Amino acid sequence: MTDTAPRPTLEAVAARAGVSRATVSRVVNGGDGVREPLVERVRRAVDELGYVPNQAARSLVTRRHGAVAVVVAEPETRVFADPFFALQLRGISKELTAHDNQLVLLLTEGRDDHARVGRYLAGGHVDGALVFSLHLDDPLPGLIQRAGVPTVFGGRPGWSEGSRDVVYVDSDNRGGAREAVRHLVDLGRTRVAHITGALDQTSAADRLEGYRDVMGDAAPELVVRGDFTPAGGERAMRELLDRCPDVDAVFAANDLTASGALRVLREHGRRVPEDVAVIGFDDMLPVAEQTDPPLTTVRQDIEEMGRLMARLLLRDLDGRSGRGGGDAPAGVVLPTTLVRRASA
Repeated sequence: MTDTAPRPTLEAVAARAGVSRATVSRVVNGGDGVREPLVERVRRAVDELGYVPNQAARSLVTRRHGAVAVVVAEPETRVFADPFFALQLRGISKELTAHDNQLVLLLTEGRDDHARVGRYLAGGHVDGALVFSLHLDDPLPGLIQRAGVPTVFGGRPGWSEGSRDVVYVDSDNRGGAREAVRHLVDLGRTRVAHITGALDQTSAADRLEGYRDVMGDAAPELVVRGDFTPAGGERAMRELLDRCPDVDAVFAANDLTASGALRVLREHGRRVPEDVAVIGFDDMLPVAEQTDPPLTTVRQDIEEMGRLMARLLLRDLDGRSGRGGGDAPAGVVLPTTLVRRASA
């Protein structure tokens, strides 16, 4: 059996740095009022001794746990199959890591999971929550509100119209969709269809509105419901070809939907873009650059959306704990850009 060296203590750091225990405590817990030369001495002693602050004791001083819950209102099969979620989680993780915060991932498969997430958030385990991929009938917002946890939402919550208390980060879904459909019209396409996303989510509803802004007089059969998945894109494209065999352009609600639509067009011998032009939404490079042909799409900065969500939450938490920061804006909408490739 090997002996384990005792963990260095706060007192040992204080002795090495030649300062009081209280000074070390203020430095390692992020407190104010310590002169910079002393801060440097304490940090040097911490590094030399390999001191790791006790999180429980630190929480008593700072009233912070150094942990943030990331709640994705989707089953794990969807989260781990869709690169959108990987990009958003990467942005969140980078920002939290840069500020020495842990990410606690919570997924919801069904109603029992909603209750579990609500209990966890109400239990005081985390400082705040980042929540995305909400559906309109989702009970999570109510559970989070009752838990009293500071929260930032990814995407405009459909129930938050006019509320200054709801903080969210979104992309210009409607404007991006408008730009995509106008591009198809400018190419001379006259039978422009839309495969929607899941219409119980505001991103899909906004993209449908952007399509209608340009194609307000389009025949109803040119709009087919999808679900943001490749399989949904395949089903919708088959239905669209049955309904409207003369379709000459498709705006798909996301890149995965577009990839499914492209497969069906190829099966039916339709050339892209000669016979049917196709545009997606997201610009997820593992998808958009690997389709045949490469996909014209609307780019939203998914990773930056995640970073900004985390940044706004941390700013809010700092404001609440008297460490600067301040109120976050109610809603931040990031611009989108049309990226032209070979499909349109």
